[in-house]
Amino acid sequence: MNAHYASRAAATLAMLLSVCAQAADTERGKTVSETPAVSADDLAAIGERIRQTGAQIRADIKEARARLDAQKAQEEAERKREAEQARQQAIRESKHRQAVEAAQARTRLEAAARTEQAERERQEALHAKRQQAERAKREEQLALAAQSSKEEQAARLRTTKERAAEALSQARASAGVRAFAEEPSR
Repeated sequence: MNAHYASRAAATLAMLLSVCAQAADTERGKTVSETPAVSADDLAAIGERIRQTGAQIRADIKEARARLDAQKAQEEAERKREAEQARQQAIRESKHRQAVEAAQARTRLEAAARTEQAERERQEALHAKRQQAERAKREEQLALAAQSSKEEQAARLRTTKERAAEALSQARASAGVRAFAEEPSR
């Protein structure tokens, strides 16, 4: 497109230079007979051609500006579209990252809750085991104490019987057999 404008501009300048050169030669004292004669119609045609070329150049420049403005507007729209896509992608990535972080946090909380529950259950089982062991120990001690108490009672009873038997033997020996005989009925 620029080559087209350049060729038109070059052609216009070439025509102007030839006209200007002829006018300059005439002014320097050359006679009109030495230069080819340019008629008024030729000059009018050249002028009209220059005006048409200028108008065409202006129209081409206006068209080029319009195309450039349209291209800039299209590029700006594309840049805005890409920026919006990048913003939407960033929002999606942010939401995804937040969802992943929330899921990880939930997983950590659930794991901590499970660990805490397992520890609580372990402590409860340990406490129950201790209580059962203490209960068994108390029962064993009570059983031992009861057995010991029964043995002591049996030993006391034996001791009491032995003393009673001994006292009875001593009493019989000291009083004789008569002392314990039945008294005759009166």
